[in-house]
Amino acid sequence: MQQLTYKILLHKEADGRYTATIPALPGCITFGENVDHAILMAKEAIEIYIEELQSRGEDIPDDSSTLEYSLSLTA
Repeated sequence: MQQLTYKILLHKEADGRYTATIPALPGCITFGENVDHAILMAKEAIEIYIEELQSRGEDIPDDSSTLEYSLSLTA
């Protein structure tokens, strides 16, 4: 079994919950009541997404070759 790496982007919503998106998996989005719950839900969503790709015989993308950088600007 191969090791897969995924970046999870968390966005805090106005109601205090978190939206989790997985950029390497288009349309893979979930929610959580807090950061830990959002990460747990993202793990589950990724596993389901991968299972679906495998069932169709499709390649499984991941972020193992992706570099990440955050840029802050003053406006």
